[in-house]
Amino acid sequence: MTNETEESGENAGTGGPSQSASMGSLSQDTGGSPEIEKQPSNFNGVPGSNSSSLSHDPSWPGTAMSQTSTKITKSHCHGGENGEQQERSSVLKTLNDYLPKYGFKVDLDHRFPKKWDPYVIPPLGMVMEMLLPGVRYLKHFISSILKSKKPFIDLFRLVSSKCMYGVPLGGIGCGTIGRGFRGEFCRFQMTPGNVDFNTAAADQFILTVRSEAGKTLLQKVLSPSSRPKGRKLSAWDWQCNSEIQGRYCGLYPRSWTVYDIPRLQLRLILRQVSPVIPGEYKDSCLPVGVFVWTVENSSSQALQVSICNTFKNGTGGPDDVKGSCWSETRCGDSDAVMLHHTYRGADVTYCLAAPRQTGVKTSVCLALDPNGNGAELWKSLQTTGQLQTTFSSPPDPATPVPVSELAVALNCEVMVPAGGTSSFETALSWDMPVVSFKARTRQHKRRYTRWFSGTDAAAAIASYALQRYRHWETQIDAWQSTILDEPKLPEFFKSALFNQLYYVADGGTVWLDVDDDEASSFPSHDPRLEYGRFAYLESHEYRMYNTYDVHFYASWALVMLWPELQRVLQYDMAMFSMQEDTTLRTYIISGNSGTRKAPNTVPHDIGDPEDEPFSRINAYIAHDVKGWRDLNLKFILQVYRDFKLFGSDMRYLKDMWQTCVAVMESSSKFDTDGDGLIENSGTADQTFDTWVMHGPSAYCCSLWLAALGAMEELADVLGCGEERTKYAQMLTKAQTSMEKKLWNGSYYNFDSCDHPHHLTIMSDQLVGHWYLSLSGNNKEVFKKAHVVTALKTMYEQNVMKFCNGNMGAVNGMKPDGEVDCHTVQSQEMWPGTAFALAATFIKEGMLDEGFRTAEGIYNTTYYETGLAYDMPEALYATGHYRAVGYMRPLSVWSMYRAWCLVNNK
Repeated sequence: MTNETEESGENAGTGGPSQSASMGSLSQDTGGSPEIEKQPSNFNGVPGSNSSSLSHDPSWPGTAMSQTSTKITKSHCHGGENGEQQERSSVLKTLNDYLPKYGFKVDLDHRFPKKWDPYVIPPLGMVMEMLLPGVRYLKHFISSILKSKKPFIDLFRLVSSKCMYGVPLGGIGCGTIGRGFRGEFCRFQMTPGNVDFNTAAADQFILTVRSEAGKTLLQKVLSPSSRPKGRKLSAWDWQCNSEIQGRYCGLYPRSWTVYDIPRLQLRLILRQVSPVIPGEYKDSCLPVGVFVWTVENSSSQALQVSICNTFKNGTGGPDDVKGSCWSETRCGDSDAVMLHHTYRGADVTYCLAAPRQTGVKTSVCLALDPNGNGAELWKSLQTTGQLQTTFSSPPDPATPVPVSELAVALNCEVMVPAGGTSSFETALSWDMPVVSFKARTRQHKRRYTRWFSGTDAAAAIASYALQRYRHWETQIDAWQSTILDEPKLPEFFKSALFNQLYYVADGGTVWLDVDDDEASSFPSHDPRLEYGRFAYLESHEYRMYNTYDVHFYASWALVMLWPELQRVLQYDMAMFSMQEDTTLRTYIISGNSGTRKAPNTVPHDIGDPEDEPFSRINAYIAHDVKGWRDLNLKFILQVYRDFKLFGSDMRYLKDMWQTCVAVMESSSKFDTDGDGLIENSGTADQTFDTWVMHGPSAYCCSLWLAALGAMEELADVLGCGEERTKYAQMLTKAQTSMEKKLWNGSYYNFDSCDHPHHLTIMSDQLVGHWYLSLSGNNKEVFKKAHVVTALKTMYEQNVMKFCNGNMGAVNGMKPDGEVDCHTVQSQEMWPGTAFALAATFIKEGMLDEGFRTAEGIYNTTYYETGLAYDMPEALYATGHYRAVGYMRPLSVWSMYRAWCLVNNK
């Protein structure tokens, strides 16, 4: 029935015989499951002689395992009275010994104490103001639907977080497969820009435990999910919680799950690894994840343990049946089963693989009906511990018959000696090499196709990953240990810092090679020729790529960890800024007609995946962004910051300079009264796109002064004396006006209107100082004393008087300590801007204030509301959120930059 392999290969090749199957061989058996023999419960938690072997594994990041544990009785698996709960709690503490010291940790049966939702009721005054824009949005919505397109923001179908997410699988820009912390496969991002919030019931791990004599002792689906409705997989035992306890830890790009089975004195440790490695531009783009299983048997008898990974085509949604699929095996250094299918018009292959290892029996199922009861696969595992097909069997000569839905499975079985441990690895890879956006006017190759291509690419990637994952972990450990081992950094921060990086890969991200036509138009030194093009969505809900006013905050993660991705993004932005698109369209808020893109202005975004990004930019149609006050200045500040952090890269600066000069000239026109400050237009003409600003405002003038300071220094570096003098004079004039018009002795006024809310304390009023100070600027562009005073005011008001200091910094606070409810965004707390404020606190020596601000955000999102790996743009004190899965919170990396500067790291 099964082939036990004897040796492990060294090469990535996957050549060898193949087997194929179609749905025609699927079982329709509706029979029940045989009785599973029960083993006496005598767990005493004392590890055997080999139980500490994990601590000697160089890839194992945790501490040595506990040598003692609390006795568990069967009743404790179901809960009980206080004594039983305390006993269970003490057991879970020992499970922590299998986990890293830091990370997002929860029990597998955890339920979050607060249930929040995205349904926010705006102030009545704003409702009235938005009636006409609402009508215009409705027209846009209907028009999009009639064209079979999604609107760029869907206000009628808001996304409610499922409060279930853990560390996702996959590298950067290749699509991702989400994982729930309880073990689900969920939130798929296979096609560019589309986030499918599905949980695929057929994508599971199944545990089967048998005695040495072959009696089945336990068989469960390793996820506490509910059984699918109807007859789908009804033969499987979904009652995981009845006998299995567990604990999860996420520390991106890895996660750990410990499964504790007291009755059998058995523990399983699953480590999930994805190749997301700073400064690495090959392996980091691979569509693969590795599962490393360790089985610890503390009982007095040997146990046969098999773990079966099942996986279906598609993403668990209605589009799964719209293509065709078929499966086949590949034998080589790794044994693999591949599932080929067509999904939304694109060819994609999933692959499950395991290396050939001594003592590990590998078998597969080529055809499982994901809509059937799953009895044949379940019975095969139950009675033999193996699946029907082996890699020693001759290949099936029959031509596969494509079907609409299909699942495959890969099973690994090990004999675990009494008091001993066994381990093995499997991989899940996928290959969607050529992608198109909704307009389908162009095709794009994903970056990883430089190294892996052809019909066997998925198997080759999986085999490569199984050989390389230990090296990846060595690199990840070396990177993360510099932060994790730093005693001066708070524990929560170490988790927040790494876990927020999930969005770099999981943000609808694409990393594409440039095609030949594009390449011919770029100069030979253009980094896009080597590193391709990179784009990520503003949000899982707000489908615009590289939204630049938001990327301004998030870009700290890229420039610090993958600087070449920031570099190629900037080359794109510089090019797009000079372009013009005279296509007319009606803007939703104003109702005015205007062109799509004005020359010499930085675009809001580089396009909607429902259209053709990189070709038709500015998908955002709420406002006409050519009049936005912040976009041009944010480009200049990023060029300045990048130049500094790139090691004074003169080539980069020279390539960016003319665009900086052009967009600065465009922004200078916003100084309508000659006072040296730019004026806001009386509309929401910046990233706070419902928060209207009039005249000089703290936010935009802060950016303006910072950009002038940057331009002065950059002109001096380039030897442009005339420009340096010009910008120096403009800065001096602007500094004088800002102090005169906006400084009130305690902070900078929100804006210059006649309404009382102009006195609002805005938490992002020092945004320009934040950028300059973290970029290494040594000139006092903003008065030091005023910066410190304003920071103290914001901490006392926006932080400590908002939710008792336990939820970050509210955007707007009135001087009397009441939240400014003038508009929706003034009463929101934005994690991304609050992290920026926290970084500014730290840079100015207010470390306790900075970390207190950030800790409130972390605790609220990760442990109170279940928004881990789903951090939204905004949180409300009233128990709501807006725009889950958002780009801006990557600004948490600016906090680490500030801390490093303060500590001379």
